[in-house]
Amino acid sequence: MLAVLRAEKVGLVYESGLIFKSRHTVLKGITLELQEGRTLGLLGASGSGKSTLGRILAGQQRPTSGRVLFDGEDIWLMPKGERSAYKKQVQMVFQDPEGSLNPRKSIERSIHEVLALLKVPPGKWQSRTKEAFEMVGLSEDLLCRRPAQISGGQCQRVALARVLLLRPRVVILDEPTSALDISVQAQILNLLKELQSDLGLAYLLISHQPEVISFMAHETLCLEGGEIV
Repeated sequence: MLAVLRAEKVGLVYESGLIFKSRHTVLKGITLELQEGRTLGLLGASGSGKSTLGRILAGQQRPTSGRVLFDGEDIWLMPKGERSAYKKQVQMVFQDPEGSLNPRKSIERSIHEVLALLKVPPGKWQSRTKEAFEMVGLSEDLLCRRPAQISGGQCQRVALARVLLLRPRVVILDEPTSALDISVQAQILNLLKELQSDLGLAYLLISHQPEVISFMAHETLCLEGGEIV
């Protein structure tokens, strides 16, 4: 099966100091691939480089060595238009669902801002919002509320709905349930499985919880000290 997103020998080194330079290796020679409809689990302790690797795959940070390929094309060599399309098709969902939403804006405004960026005509905003909310199991009654007025599980569903508006092919899930209660964690993980089945999404699931990885992942890699072990 052809990989949607692939990392080839990706490395990241930070340098510091003007005269006496010191080097800190964050990632070393990472190779992995994400395929449609499948989940790759990335397990590792805090500080092992998991989230940094996720940001590199999402195009938010450039590695110092290696390549990231989307449909076989190096993302850092893409023309501007293709790179913009790639950034929509590879999305991240973070650990803190409430923190990913502007606390001063209503849920509806946060959703509509995404639609405006996508240049969706305002006349279609209501139908697109309803479609996204139905996919994540949310009621439109929440649209008038702010993030602090809904639960953590509902916030994470809103974050997923915003991502789905972009119609991505790859979703990088960075500890998506670790801030939630156990019962809510199970609901979100089951929702993610349903969305993957319905939409053929490729997931990179980043977690330090082996039980979450074993429930979700088709294949698992363990990251330790910036290397796959």
